[in-house]
Amino acid sequence: MAVELRKKLSLIATIAVILIVGIGGYYLINLKQGPYPASSFVSLTYKWGVGDTLANSYNSATGEYRYLNNKDSLVITKVKLNANHVIFLHSKANELDLWKLPDVIANPKANLKSDKVLRYEITFNYEGKTKKIIYMTDYDENVTVAAAAEQLQKVIAQTINEAEDRYSKP
Repeated sequence: MAVELRKKLSLIATIAVILIVGIGGYYLINLKQGPYPASSFVSLTYKWGVGDTLANSYNSATGEYRYLNNKDSLVITKVKLNANHVIFLHSKANELDLWKLPDVIANPKANLKSDKVLRYEITFNYEGKTKKIIYMTDYDENVTVAAAAEQLQKVIAQTINEAEDRYSKP
């Protein structure tokens, strides 16, 4: 009788653990998704530089990519992101909690148009919602916010550069 009771308890415990892991995994996956699906992604605008005008920019809607090269010459080219790039950027933005990041990531009383501090402006456009972030590289108030903004910026730059390499090679 005791052996039979142990077998039933073991079976019940196994089923309970499987259910808890399954339900927990389901909610964890759904919580990691942002408020908008990748299919509602419209475009990405990415600008960087110092001072009033941000000479470097990328617009995924038009594919226009402008940047200053090593000789301070303005290079203008067309770079289109493919569906894999868009899905990757969308998922990375959700992973880094794009929608929870503040709109301006800068130290208090910081001059957003400073000639000495590198500034990034990132805009994700979705159907019905736009998220714009201004990130100053000297930000030191909240380390986790700074790390998320920096990682998002690096992922965007890397993705654009990969797409440009794909287009520039025959």
